[in-house]
Amino acid sequence: MRVWIDLTNSPHVLVMRPVIENLRARGHEVEVTARDFAQTLGLCDRFGIEHTTIGHHRGGRVAAKARGLASRSFELLRWARPRSFDLALGHGSNDVTVAAWLLRIPCSTMFDYEWATVQHNINCRLAHAVVVPDAIPPERLYRYGARGKIGAYEGLKEEYYLADFAPDGAVLDELGVRPEDPIAVVRTAPEVSLYHRFENDLFTQVLERLRSGGAQTVVLPRTPEQRTALVRAGGMIIPERAVDAQSLIAYADLVVSAGGTMNREAVALGTPVYTVFEGRLGAVDERLIADGRLRRLTGPDELQIVKRAAGASDDQRVRRDPGLLADLLIGPQP
Repeated sequence: MRVWIDLTNSPHVLVMRPVIENLRARGHEVEVTARDFAQTLGLCDRFGIEHTTIGHHRGGRVAAKARGLASRSFELLRWARPRSFDLALGHGSNDVTVAAWLLRIPCSTMFDYEWATVQHNINCRLAHAVVVPDAIPPERLYRYGARGKIGAYEGLKEEYYLADFAPDGAVLDELGVRPEDPIAVVRTAPEVSLYHRFENDLFTQVLERLRSGGAQTVVLPRTPEQRTALVRAGGMIIPERAVDAQSLIAYADLVVSAGGTMNREAVALGTPVYTVFEGRLGAVDERLIADGRLRRLTGPDELQIVKRAAGASDDQRVRRDPGLLADLLIGPQP
């Protein structure tokens, strides 16, 4: 079977890497397209994922997103038409779902946050299969057109793609971080130019608390604009390129993230983690907070800046077979 996988954001590279390997090990032909956004291309290069770069991010405004969806979907269509794919896969990628639908290629979509209304109204209606964690109640997805299409997996997607992961201390040397002192890892929110837009928000207070508390603070921005603003602020370590974030999280003493994937990576790796996400919580985070595996930060003084004991997280890890994700995405095969 010829399978097409589209990657539009950094986390998609992580979750699809073992799926690509699994499908190829089964004898399927896999081709990959990737959008130039955040660290998507850099992560493809780091993991050795051959890909064709198509399109770039068009900005955060609704009109720009709509133009970007139309433009990139048709670029993908032109690229894919002569390749005779049997199946298309994406993690929250509207572009590949639209292109596959126009080409009449069966498509499976995957996501773990149920309140991205516009995205899911497109993906769930056009896709043949919708793969989500079992924490999400199916009825929350019915209004998007997912009834009868849902395939649910146990746990976190991060527990699947980190199943074969072993941390590499080289990332600490690369960043000049001392392992004997407290290490904090911070991930910015998805919004462009977040730092100056929310100059007095909780995120800024967190950075001040970490700097004053003596933590070696590594901040992972999503966009060049965010990176420029954070470098200008000073007092933090800002990587110049994509780094081994999973190893960094594994060695960290705490993680603070305004997004979702890095929070759940920290949970999967047993690192204490706080969320400063300001949107509507999804079912996955609701369950993690209820179970005490994720903490919702309401003020900077709640941060505990202490050095963890070596190996403290090993017993908390859950490893799951990524082949199960591949099974759900490709569906029953003759």
